[in-house]
Amino acid sequence: MLGELRAVHSSERSYGKGGNFDLNRDKGQSAMSIDIANVKIREASHPVVRVHPQTGRKLLFVNPNSTQRFDDMNVEESRPILDFLYAHQRRPEFTCCFRWEEHSVAFWDNRCTQHLAVNDYDGLRRRMHRVTVDGDRPV
Repeated sequence: MLGELRAVHSSERSYGKGGNFDLNRDKGQSAMSIDIANVKIREASHPVVRVHPQTGRKLLFVNPNSTQRFDDMNVEESRPILDFLYAHQRRPEFTCCFRWEEHSVAFWDNRCTQHLAVNDYDGLRRRMHRVTVDGDRPV
């Protein structure tokens, strides 16, 4: 069913007016320094199931931060299927909990990994340097 579907991804939910970073910044909780006023909202359509260019394995290419809807469907029609896929991605057998220690380094492949930052360091300050490598086009 998913093999031929494409989904619309947008930076609106995170970086748009009233988006996650905008709202958290107003509460003094932003994890990143972003000039929301100068962010360009981008939209792109990608396959829901893509093939990893190195392993050849199929993977789900949807996430709750940027996937808006399926092509040729509106948000309301897309929501039940997307919610099902997000729940599937969060299953325990697909989960890794990284235990941070001083000088820890973590790498993951955003093409086949969902990232969820958990505030498990209450009262402490975490300093992080993030690097994003320009990748290939999803196919």
